[in-house]
Amino acid sequence: MCTIARQFRTRVNRLIRVPEVRVIAADGEQLGVMATDRAIELAEGQGMDLVEVSPTARPPVCRIVDYGKYKYEKNKRLRQSKKKQHTIQVKEIKLRPKTEEHDYQFKKRHAEEFLGKSFKVKFTIIFRGRELDHKDMGARILKRIREDLAHIAVVERAAQFEGRLMTMFMAPLPPKSTPAQNKPKNPEKTKSPEEAKSPEEAQSPEEAQSPEEAQSPEEAQSPEEAQSPEKEDQDAKA
Repeated sequence: MCTIARQFRTRVNRLIRVPEVRVIAADGEQLGVMATDRAIELAEGQGMDLVEVSPTARPPVCRIVDYGKYKYEKNKRLRQSKKKQHTIQVKEIKLRPKTEEHDYQFKKRHAEEFLGKSFKVKFTIIFRGRELDHKDMGARILKRIREDLAHIAVVERAAQFEGRLMTMFMAPLPPKSTPAQNKPKNPEKTKSPEEAKSPEEAQSPEEAQSPEEAQSPEEAQSPEEAQSPEKEDQDAKA
């Protein structure tokens, strides 16, 4: 175990024991193949380290870098790659050909919980002794499970018989798209009949009056009727 761990450990500076290496500068420039001692001196002269980045190459490839920063960046990339990995767990539920109704309902509820948490479920029917002569009983149980869970799961691998076991895999249904996702990006607005009318058509009969009808009572008086106050006073004195 120690030998394997030592074999894959990153070698730095004097731990690099090969006679010559291919060197890459800190800015990415290819410096070519040179003696290992000279490459180490070149790295130390810049206040950096000579780090072996490709030990399987011939000759090995080394880079002049700050080893502490190099190790930090390497671990950071490793953590990010692990976060992106999406592992799907498989839960197993075991039954017997003669499973009673109470036990069946109990295990079905467990399967619904697992599927609700996005786990895959492996259903296993275990046959013992003479139960192997009644494989149809196990097939009926798996068929019933498939029908009872059809609203939340789909069969990923149909029932198969392996030795004394009959197995079936089910996976949760993919999430349904919401109505907002199905809605077109630029829906055309439909106008109501009132909005579709032109301004002239939208006027009511009372509003659509002629200019003469639209005049006020004062404006509709004749010139004789519309006398000024001074004339009325003169008529009163006469």
